[in-house]
Amino acid sequence: MPSFAGQFVILRRVKRPFLIDTDTASDDAVALIMALRTPQVEVLAITTVAGNVDVHQASRNALYTAELCDSKVPVFAGAEQPLKRPHISASWFHGRDGLGDHGYPPPRRAPEKQSATAAIIDTIESHPGLVMVTLGPLTNLALALQKKPGIAAKVSRCVIMGGAPCCEGNVTPAAEYNIWCDPEAARIVMRSGLPIELVGWHLCRSDAVLNPSDIQQVLSFGTSVAKFAIECNSRAQQAFLEQSGEHGISLPDPVAMAIALDPSIVTSQSEHFVDVETESELTRGMTVVDRLNVAHDERNRDVWASSLAGGHKAKVFWTIDNARWKQALYAALS
Repeated sequence: MPSFAGQFVILRRVKRPFLIDTDTASDDAVALIMALRTPQVEVLAITTVAGNVDVHQASRNALYTAELCDSKVPVFAGAEQPLKRPHISASWFHGRDGLGDHGYPPPRRAPEKQSATAAIIDTIESHPGLVMVTLGPLTNLALALQKKPGIAAKVSRCVIMGGAPCCEGNVTPAAEYNIWCDPEAARIVMRSGLPIELVGWHLCRSDAVLNPSDIQQVLSFGTSVAKFAIECNSRAQQAFLEQSGEHGISLPDPVAMAIALDPSIVTSQSEHFVDVETESELTRGMTVVDRLNVAHDERNRDVWASSLAGGHKAKVFWTIDNARWKQALYAALS
């Protein structure tokens, strides 16, 4: 009887390629740890942008976090300010250095010489089908799309932490910080044809918040990354209490990363046209979701013409399995 044993080849599991754009502060750092410590994922590059902190501090924080994970992923510094506005940081929430002002030492590596915009274009073109994850203002991605619009079709998923599609914002009553910081860039990205998955700020609230017992569980892991994850969020924890009256750590970027790593964590979603308000100071950066699908109506058609022209809807996530999101976080930190 012939033997077929020699004819079977065990195929090495191919890692999923990720490209991460970040304004690296405390919750971004935890999200980076999740991606860098997931064996099934290869983070091809990290690009940094002005947002929570200035872009040089964001690069320093990204490199420091990568070193904690024993990763040599290249880091590329990007835009120093939004497309059309001055940069306004979120130091009041994350501390002056973005990591709670604990005096972490400088990283041993420096950012790469290439710009973030060029790195985004090159990485997407050389790895079609990659997953793009954005954790900060969308300036770098907008600049890349303006230079090479065709890259939008080469991305399999574009997971965006940003927006407040159902509720109040966290920087103004109308807007979430990442979109508010550079609304013009966000509008370009929303209209680009990228396969957008919008992870709004509402998904990191309520039962998704790390409560005091969750925090103790993380610390009980005893790992350097677990200690860092809680410590660097010390100022954010205080700011969240001041903002919401709730005790705990709200982690929008890690929630977005958990969804990027495992989209089945999402429990309800729908697809809609999304646009961003850029003119009004009252509602600057508001993510306007055509939830009732009325953008095509005669009274709305002119205003929504640019969004409708491409015919590209975004996936908007409304709820997640909070227990599974926390398990994903614990797995990365233990």
